[in-house]
Amino acid sequence: NYAATCYAQSDGMFDITSGILRRAWNFKSNQLPDELQIKRLLENVGWQKLRWVSPVLEFPIAGMEIDFGGIVKEYAVDRAATLCWEAGVKHGIINLGGDIKIIGPHPEGIPWRIGIQHPRNKGKAVETIELYRGAVASSGDYERCITLDGVRYGHILNPKTGWPVQHLAAVSVVGDFCVVAGSASTIAMLKQADGANWLENLGLPHLWVDMQGDVGGSLTLV
Repeated sequence: NYAATCYAQSDGMFDITSGILRRAWNFKSNQLPDELQIKRLLENVGWQKLRWVSPVLEFPIAGMEIDFGGIVKEYAVDRAATLCWEAGVKHGIINLGGDIKIIGPHPEGIPWRIGIQHPRNKGKAVETIELYRGAVASSGDYERCITLDGVRYGHILNPKTGWPVQHLAAVSVVGDFCVVAGSASTIAMLKQADGANWLENLGLPHLWVDMQGDVGGSLTLV
């Protein structure tokens, strides 16, 4: 149900059937995929092609698959934080690869200081935020990518074209739950030139960096 909601909220850009496109993209290589292979894989992409009537999900087209890669890590962060709280842990944070959920405020009663990585300067924070509660998640083109002829190709793929999104280099979103922050940051990346406006209308605290290095979002005003 959550994946279906993300699909609707993103106008079809957040699509858990698009994971099959990873077969064409090898970000450890130094070459682009074959366009014919992408075209063939796109025939098996499209949430609207599935039939979802809880609890049954039907795959009418042979070869289709689903990939929860855009949801599962953030969900795991939220669950881990909940389990820690239920076990009596009242102060701390869960951090899985930069996706963060706060269990409770710092033992000294001060907020946690969280640095948001700059997408082009590894080890440098583009912004530092302070949180007592909630979660923060980020998406970007800097962890898994290849660069050819001066063009960066990141791992976030447009499910309509099969090619990496452009325009935004990184997005971070703050929310009550990591899974919401994570899907929001990914949707903004997928919306490309419309991502910044979409985030503003969403209303969650956020920060974006575009491919020209410009920085914006409500977190820059805090």
